[in-house]
Amino acid sequence: MQKKFITNLFFLLVLNLLIKPFYILGIDAEIINRVGADTYGIYFSLFNFSFLFNIFLDFGINNFNTKNVAQNEHLLSKYFSKLFSLKLLLVLAYVFFTISAGFIWGYSNYALKLLLMLAFNQGLVAIILYLRSNLSGIQMFVKDSMISVLDRFLMILFCSVLLWGNVTDRPFEIEWFIYTQTLSYTITLFVALFWVWQKSAFVKIKYNHLFSFAIIKQSAPYALLILLMTFYYRSDSVMLEKLLDDGSRQAGYYAQAYRFFEAGNMVAYLFSVLLLPIFSKMIKEKQVLNGIIDISFKMMFSGAIILSVLCFQFGEEILNWRYHDLSHQSVHLFSVLMFCFVCISSTYVFGTLLTANGDLRVLNLLAGSAVVVNIGLNLLFIPKWQALGSAVASLITQLMVSIVQIIISKKKFDIRTTFIGFTQFLCFVFGVLSISYLSYFYVSNWVLAMGVFVLSSFAFASFIRMIPIKRMMYIVRNE
Repeated sequence: MQKKFITNLFFLLVLNLLIKPFYILGIDAEIINRVGADTYGIYFSLFNFSFLFNIFLDFGINNFNTKNVAQNEHLLSKYFSKLFSLKLLLVLAYVFFTISAGFIWGYSNYALKLLLMLAFNQGLVAIILYLRSNLSGIQMFVKDSMISVLDRFLMILFCSVLLWGNVTDRPFEIEWFIYTQTLSYTITLFVALFWVWQKSAFVKIKYNHLFSFAIIKQSAPYALLILLMTFYYRSDSVMLEKLLDDGSRQAGYYAQAYRFFEAGNMVAYLFSVLLLPIFSKMIKEKQVLNGIIDISFKMMFSGAIILSVLCFQFGEEILNWRYHDLSHQSVHLFSVLMFCFVCISSTYVFGTLLTANGDLRVLNLLAGSAVVVNIGLNLLFIPKWQALGSAVASLITQLMVSIVQIIISKKKFDIRTTFIGFTQFLCFVFGVLSISYLSYFYVSNWVLAMGVFVLSSFAFASFIRMIPIKRMMYIVRNE
């Protein structure tokens, strides 16, 4: 299993590092420059608002499906047509509740029009994610990896034509961005459906209300977890837009920093995509988990620390390079959000481990507490510090969640922390901070300084075995 994890992770990382950073830093950031912080702030707030009712899109079916198909592959053929029909009904329910909530929230007709298009796109994404849950459940990680980047690859093509292809004299409109998403998601959905259909003996849609009710009942704990996590992940920009007089602009500044955070988060999320079916199968077969937990956490933590320190040290240079209308506040936001990334990266290992073990009650209690803490801190900090207050609230919330998940995982799976291991972590953090300082102040060109920092940090991580390259090569060759 460790060999499967390492080889597929490498393939997944290569694909995503080729596509997604360019999409976020090239396409998405350029769109912010073209339409302006105010307009993009409205879009960003609506985009996050469209996530708040994702419980109706998924209802926990994806995680439930991945876990169960990984443990019993024959369930794919048995349940696929029924679950697919249930997904379509959930999409309709989601669109209805999202638009109704937007109307009650007081959005304008223009905002509701954008929200409807975004809700439709979220429905397409939900079906794609369900199809991917089947591919990962039956361990078809290569095809799952290809689907994970296909939509972004298509968006890069379509948006590049609109941004730089001289096909129109009109200024770029935010609606065009949404239309390219719709087209890209639709194509991706049909490709994923074709691959799953080959393995599922899917003939036609079969809705069965008794089956649907039973599945919803079983997946309800997963649904509640997704709902709670969505609220403390996505409520920040929505609250910013409503609590402040210049809320749209503040949400736009938040989005400038958040886009870089999201680029890192997309890569970190790939670990959980691979780890959930692997953990589930290993737990069922009562295999020893310590090895894969150790490798995955060290890799995740090392990458997260290097990225967050990079963004802290070179934040102003990076943001000035990418954005025209840059607020000084965005630089501080950037640093805080990237340290959130360190906390979130640990949840992609330990939160996934607890999910695979079926510890939904514990995860839901923790997520519910996080919602209360996050909303309370946002109400307290946003009026004082504006968008920065929202970022600080996120950092405190994510730190709390990650610490508790690690403590629970250590107790449940008897994960032991040795003095040598703890010293290794401290040494790594101190070393990376020292390298960042030396690179920033002793290398004159900031781009060259960043390159020196990244290469030196990864070399240092390998030297002290935070990224155990020799061990991973041995596993790939000999397992």
